[in-house]
Amino acid sequence: MNHSDSERIVAVLEKAGYKPASKIDKADFIVANMCSVRQSAVDRVYGKIRDFAKLKTQNLKLKTVLTGCILKKDRKKFKEKFDFILNIKNLAKWPKILSNSPNQIADYHSLLETGDYLKIQSKYSNNFSALVPISSGCNNFCAYCVIPLTRGPLICRPHKDILKEVQGLIKNKYKEIWLLGQNVNDYHSSVDISVDFPKLLKMVNDIPGDFWLRFTSPHPKNFSDELVNVMAKSQKVTPYLNLPVQSGDDEILKRMNRSYTVKQYKSLVKKIRKKIPNIALSTDVIVGFPGETKKQFQNTVKLFKQIKFDMAYISKYSPRPGTAAAKMEDNIPCQEKERRWKILTEILKETALEKNKKYIGKTVEVLIDEIKNGFIFGKTRSFKTVKIKQKINTRNDKLKNGDIIRVEIVGIDSFGLYGELLVLNTKK
Repeated sequence: MNHSDSERIVAVLEKAGYKPASKIDKADFIVANMCSVRQSAVDRVYGKIRDFAKLKTQNLKLKTVLTGCILKKDRKKFKEKFDFILNIKNLAKWPKILSNSPNQIADYHSLLETGDYLKIQSKYSNNFSALVPISSGCNNFCAYCVIPLTRGPLICRPHKDILKEVQGLIKNKYKEIWLLGQNVNDYHSSVDISVDFPKLLKMVNDIPGDFWLRFTSPHPKNFSDELVNVMAKSQKVTPYLNLPVQSGDDEILKRMNRSYTVKQYKSLVKKIRKKIPNIALSTDVIVGFPGETKKQFQNTVKLFKQIKFDMAYISKYSPRPGTAAAKMEDNIPCQEKERRWKILTEILKETALEKNKKYIGKTVEVLIDEIKNGFIFGKTRSFKTVKIKQKINTRNDKLKNGDIIRVEIVGIDSFGLYGELLVLNTKK
């Protein structure tokens, strides 16, 4: 979502007359778009402050802006470090705000724009894969999460605006569309509540054109049978799903305010895999949540071994001010969080490797996203990363980002596939 917001920021600033700097030390205007999901993300911004201060000594005209997901506690600390702190919801007004002296009003973050900043046309960062937000904010209030505090309550875009944006992208030959939301399956069109996420997904799938359709991220608590059926029947919806579990223990899930049990999660996975047998499944999980006992962690270990995820994004819990979990005692030592992280990572390596074995000898389509150092890199429909050796002075050195190629998988590791390019047959 922050990446998508940055594309809108670029669009607004370029329209106002700003031009991209070739390097950061050549800039006289810098925008830091911040994430607050984990403390490590906040710490990266603190780490940049010294760099920005040094640049200011070299360029007295330099102005710095902080935006994105900013907690109230952090906003107070950053107030003296940035010339402006701006709310992304105010994006349409940024040019006017920035024309004022920062000394007049240093913090515009509390000002709310009455319009919808998601109506602003993005300046997409590449020409083949696009991020399309369908909503912003969240009403779920998971105990560890700051999203409702930093982005506010759920606001959904009109489905017609979403369809129009995707139609424009397909007309411009985009090959991959990502529908984005903090919880996409909470979506209901702001102009027609009967258009929920399954209906929207089908509408986008039915847009004429040759493209891959992905979405992130859903919530297990209201992942409906209708959504599973739409995914299974929709040709353009790719067989990949990130389904955050967060913990394999019912008591921890309850304290996290996740509103489902381990049994319900496993039942959902079984249902999805029955309807979409070739689906690749990833998840998000937190280790070291306040009060998580060794036995409760072992329940997560057990779940990992049972589900056999293709990928998992494993986080070590860090308190986020203002959340319900921040009031709980963070009583799991850092060393123990690290130990638990390593255990899940090792299980993931084993199960992911086992999952990847089925690709050996198979022919798959790969969407190229990078070509460098004599290799082609891309993603399969199931979101597996593939590395292919580029043969110079042959037809395949004409390939470019955004081409879809046919590849035979000849090797694997836990987190990637290795392929050989078949007869050149790219989709332009």
